[in-house]
Amino acid sequence: MRAIEKQGYTTPTPIQAQAIPAVLSGRDVLAAAQTGTGKTAGFTLPLLQLLDKTEPTKVGPIRALIITPTRELAAQIDESVNMYGRYLALPSTVVFGGVSIVPQKKKLKSGVKILTATPGRLLDLHNQGCVDLSKVEILVLDEADRMLDMGFIHDIRRILKLVPKQRQNLLFSATFSPEIRQMAKGLLGSPVRIEVAARNSTADNIRQVVHPVDKSRKPKLLCRLIHDGHWEQVLVFTRTKHGANKLTRTLEKDGISAAAIHSNKSQGARTRALADFKQHKICALVATDIAARGLDIEQLPQVVNFDLPNIAEDYVHRIGRTGRAGLDGQAVSLVSIDEHKSLAGIERLLRRSLASEIIVGFEPDPDFVAEAPAVRAVRPSRPRSQPQAKRAQNGRPSKDTSKGSQYRRQTKKAV
Repeated sequence: MRAIEKQGYTTPTPIQAQAIPAVLSGRDVLAAAQTGTGKTAGFTLPLLQLLDKTEPTKVGPIRALIITPTRELAAQIDESVNMYGRYLALPSTVVFGGVSIVPQKKKLKSGVKILTATPGRLLDLHNQGCVDLSKVEILVLDEADRMLDMGFIHDIRRILKLVPKQRQNLLFSATFSPEIRQMAKGLLGSPVRIEVAARNSTADNIRQVVHPVDKSRKPKLLCRLIHDGHWEQVLVFTRTKHGANKLTRTLEKDGISAAAIHSNKSQGARTRALADFKQHKICALVATDIAARGLDIEQLPQVVNFDLPNIAEDYVHRIGRTGRAGLDGQAVSLVSIDEHKSLAGIERLLRRSLASEIIVGFEPDPDFVAEAPAVRAVRPSRPRSQPQAKRAQNGRPSKDTSKGSQYRRQTKKAV
């Protein structure tokens, strides 16, 4: 309680209010909650409470194992364990790939009660005889659906053979697909089921907007949005690692401090980029979907989908980086004509249409109107020229015959 008070927390979130008593009861738990709702504390706090009640000494075997898909999420969970357990005699550590295995071996040898790990590095350590999972009492699978997406199912099955059959199992995730529910049937025994939000839903406090734009003009539009909106912290998602690197260079040339984070970056580079972003040393963090899950960035105001994701469900996880813990957030998607199918898939998943606004000066090809839903034009706070701004204020169409003016006339008719 002292550790919780030190963080300034007074009231549990809905997932915490339901999960904490369920975990403390000793039963298996199957919990689904939107990202950013506090589910890490939902299993960390009761786990610490259960282990502290029966913990005689600091030394001894690993008693709780937390498995998670990405290095960043593993590091953040371990940070939460340390933060909430700072006054308890429950040593913990985290192991993941991309960094030297030697310090991890030394830490495990010194004695650890709570271990957070990614599947690959955990199995490497076990194969080298550095980790004993035979006394694990509580097993946590966090972001279990993402682990399936990333192909970790075989590693998870191998890990399950290393832990005792008699244990408490906790499955926490942003969403639960039919595959996860099927997996849970063979893993959990009469679990307490908790779902505080509908599957694939987004938080109500996130403003979602689509800006139609030609693909080649996306970088300039993003720079315009950052400058005109005076954005100080924005997480930008691209589809590819090459695209992330290229966009980072473009932003920096425009005077916007930026860094890229993806699987080709070393773990040290990824850790530095994330730390600099959290400390407001850089304005834009450009990421692939490796960062769509688990990144806990306090009060992140904006998320931008520079490219729409290939999988509609990933849209939910991406924009879940903003609007966390009840705070307001904004999710902006820059959508080109070749991404219409992806946008339609996202809207089907969300069961609603997303607001669509054209930034004047960045009007896409007129063919967009024929295929896209009705959109409205929005004049940027810094118009490209005085005549354009005056025409926009007066509501009169331009007399020229450029693509932009044709598009505005067609847009007016469509609306």
